[in-house]
Amino acid sequence: MEKRILMVETGGTIAAEMTEAGLAPGLRGTDLLAYVPQLRDLCRVDCLQVLSLDSTNMTPAHWLTVAKAIQERYGDYDGFVVCHGTDTMAYTAAALSYLIQDSPKPIVLTGGQKPIYTDTTDSKTNLLDAFTVACDGRIPGVTVVFGGSVILGTRARKTYSKSFGAFSSINYPALGVVRDGQLIPYLRPAAGEAPRFFDSLDPKVSLMKLIPGASPAQLSFLLKESHAVIIESFGVGGVPAGDGGEFYRIIRDNLALGKIIAVTTQVQNEGSDLAVYSVGHRLKSELGVLEAYDMTTEALTAKLMWALARTTQPNLLAKLLYTPVANDILCYSE
Repeated sequence: MEKRILMVETGGTIAAEMTEAGLAPGLRGTDLLAYVPQLRDLCRVDCLQVLSLDSTNMTPAHWLTVAKAIQERYGDYDGFVVCHGTDTMAYTAAALSYLIQDSPKPIVLTGGQKPIYTDTTDSKTNLLDAFTVACDGRIPGVTVVFGGSVILGTRARKTYSKSFGAFSSINYPALGVVRDGQLIPYLRPAAGEAPRFFDSLDPKVSLMKLIPGASPAQLSFLLKESHAVIIESFGVGGVPAGDGGEFYRIIRDNLALGKIIAVTTQVQNEGSDLAVYSVGHRLKSELGVLEAYDMTTEALTAKLMWALARTTQPNLLAKLLYTPVANDILCYSE
């Protein structure tokens, strides 16, 4: 039986046209399909244009728009392909993993490093590969399909700014590859009999990337503006001067006020462990700071937004954060 796939178009480089000010999204979904005529033999495709954005302009409100579009049409299709800009695709993939949980149907994000109309584009192959995964159905849930790799939505990260193999799977193996038009699955994520949809996020989550000599005043400002702040620290995690410094005092005082503070690492692989060094030990053992462990920054950001929309109680929020969703966190201790 012919599969029915909905292509949800949001813009990005894949749909970009050249303007006097540089590339900007302009092509519609039907325009994209015209460049990949092989899709006619693969499945029946419907197009839905929900956004037309450079993904730099993507916000949590847009994530909700995409999730709602899929939810309203979920029963009508066998799978979904979301065309998206590469720069924030990993954030959107993570967000959709929390907004649409346990989906037995594939929800595939893809895009391109070059517009689809160019001679040397990767967009045609990526789009065809994404539909191949969506039609196959053996890898359910939210994934990123790019450069031949199938990556779990909560584990994807853009690691190359120009190369066609732009995305990597962080702290988790790739789910499979698409080779010569065929899906070769390595792992099959767990899925439910029916998806669970969520329709709210709290966007007041901020990120502070530590650099040598960073001012504690930066952290104070972000905490005033946000309900949760992620500190992207060095190595396995910690703050300058440990429990004897100004960062520690600011964290302690704001946790007492009910603010949420989580620590992750700038190092791409292997995750955090605040217990290792004195600069991080008491953050976890005495103050109760949350930490990312093996979660990506993209997943941590989206999960905090999702969790804060469910509860503002720190103990309940911590439970949500440390409850794995789509294999987003594996090596942790509460």
